[in-house]
Amino acid sequence: MKTNANNATADADTTTTDANTTTADPALLATPAALAAFGRTRAAVKIYGALTVAALLAVIAVASTGHMVNPFMWIRAILLPLIAVLLHRLALSASQGSRRAFERLRGISAVFPVAIVGVDLIPGVCPWWYAAVQALCVLPVIGIALTTRGTALRAAFPKTR
Repeated sequence: MKTNANNATADADTTTTDANTTTADPALLATPAALAAFGRTRAAVKIYGALTVAALLAVIAVASTGHMVNPFMWIRAILLPLIAVLLHRLALSASQGSRRAFERLRGISAVFPVAIVGVDLIPGVCPWWYAAVQALCVLPVIGIALTTRGTALRAAFPKTR
């Protein structure tokens, strides 16, 4: 009987812990290191957005001069700046303490560059210059991936499980 009471207490503690971990500790978010990390993240998102808009303008310029631009290039060139909006929203929510946004930002920033470069390396999908532009565009996202895995933000969003 005593074991069941201990298990019930442990279950209640787990539920309380999980409910309290949807946001980060405000004191940990306000540390100079965390503020600097989120500043770097916001800057990287802005750079990514600017680079993807420049890539879209390059596709428009190439198409307007009569050169071949395939549908993949158009779709990718239009979608990638929209991803900047998503990254911005996630970074903003994470900086305000949202664990869910932080975890999504971490995941997307790790997978996204690999997916972009990986697809561009498939022969015949896009010209070499477009693949190079896309690789340049994801460099700031790699910076986000590294920053979100740094000690300052890991401390602000500690693992609960």
